[in-house]
Amino acid sequence: MTTTADDLRTATDAVARLGSSCADYEALADAEVLAGQKQIAAARRLLDTRSAWMAATIAHRSRPELGHSGLAAQQGFLSPEALIQTVTGSTKNDAFKLVAVGTMMADAEAAEKLVEAALESPDADPGHVAAFEAKVPWQAPIARAVTAGALSVDAAESIRSGLGQIDAAVTAEKLGTALESLLVEAASLNADQVFKLARRFRDQLDEAGIAAREKQAHDDRFLRVYRLGNGKVRLHGLFAPEDGEFVLSVFDSVTSPRRGGVRFVDKDKAAWAKRVQDDPRSTEQIAADALVQLLKIAGEADQGRVFGGRRPSVRVIVTEKAVKPGQPGAAAREGAAHGQIEGNAVPISQETIDRLLCDTGTRDIQIDDTGQIINVGRDERLFTEAQRAAMGVRDGGCRWVDCDRSPAWTEAHHINEWLKDNGYTDLADGILLCHPHHLLLHNQHWSIIRTGNDYWLKPPVDVDPEQTLIALPSKRATL
Repeated sequence: MTTTADDLRTATDAVARLGSSCADYEALADAEVLAGQKQIAAARRLLDTRSAWMAATIAHRSRPELGHSGLAAQQGFLSPEALIQTVTGSTKNDAFKLVAVGTMMADAEAAEKLVEAALESPDADPGHVAAFEAKVPWQAPIARAVTAGALSVDAAESIRSGLGQIDAAVTAEKLGTALESLLVEAASLNADQVFKLARRFRDQLDEAGIAAREKQAHDDRFLRVYRLGNGKVRLHGLFAPEDGEFVLSVFDSVTSPRRGGVRFVDKDKAAWAKRVQDDPRSTEQIAADALVQLLKIAGEADQGRVFGGRRPSVRVIVTEKAVKPGQPGAAAREGAAHGQIEGNAVPISQETIDRLLCDTGTRDIQIDDTGQIINVGRDERLFTEAQRAAMGVRDGGCRWVDCDRSPAWTEAHHINEWLKDNGYTDLADGILLCHPHHLLLHNQHWSIIRTGNDYWLKPPVDVDPEQTLIALPSKRATL
């Protein structure tokens, strides 16, 4: 299916009917607001598709072999992306994305037209047709989905860049197979989620390359500290996932109460959180002051002292096959396996698992084939720190539909309310929800039920009279 000019007119007319001012939009009912947002997204998707076609045309007419006669050069630009950025007022990244997706679509369309022409020929030769079919790029399904309006340009670029290129380990056939599954799931995901899923598919296809990519990420690290003309000092840096998650953990622990972090029941922790919330400094100022204080502590410390008694929590998640029985931290060599650092979807190699698990500041949490953690329930209302850590690994963050909050920003919800339903504080009967969704569940009378290792969200009658159960899969990246 190809979108037509009439489809675009219909979509833009629907948007136009929403109103022509902030006051018009403010007057809309909640249902109209939600429907209107979807109508705007549909219209934008159609316009973005045409922007990609135009970008591909500009790129083709600006190709290097045309020299100074190329379209971009004629207009005084060094590249088609620079021309597009100036004309559209967009970012450099957006311009590159339009050219990349547009060129992919143009190449796929041209190749498929050659195949169609060969098939329509009266004396079509099967071998001739097969030769043309072999030239159709593996990304063709992406191009078709964008052209049909089923996939946004942003999501298309996420898939294209996430799956990567053909190499010795990953063939076009393997990428094509992965793409079939990916396109099915992409329809219900945003562009960021699609990219993460595409990278996960790529890592599964090329586990042997994880160590190489991990090394490259480590080699790319840097930290620049320089003085500006006004005497201020600026920091600019990049960290590999392993170190970056440690840095994030430090600053999350410092600023969590200011950014909607977990609520504290413990009086001392609650008092500390209140002090942070009432602090007149901005969140960014608190983070900056914390960094300076950490550097002062390190600079004034006794150089003969061994540190490591207390560290921010960084957890390594591994499957059972990644650790030999009876040898914590020893990577299994039979069959491919990898792990991840909690909160970061980028996989880590077996070697890194071994090294991190030897570090006393890192905790390893193992999961079984069902994704469930061993029950360590107790007869108290609150979940233990160990239980909550295990739930973070199992759930991967807030389990609510379409929520991307990490485990650090969640609260442990009792599926069976403690007093009302004689709930037990067992792992299987607890689930992680971020603060807003935890409040939504209680305030609007949603409920969560468990069947075995599966969790389901049950809407209230006023939201869904049928109370159709909604699956709540784990947000944990598949290992």
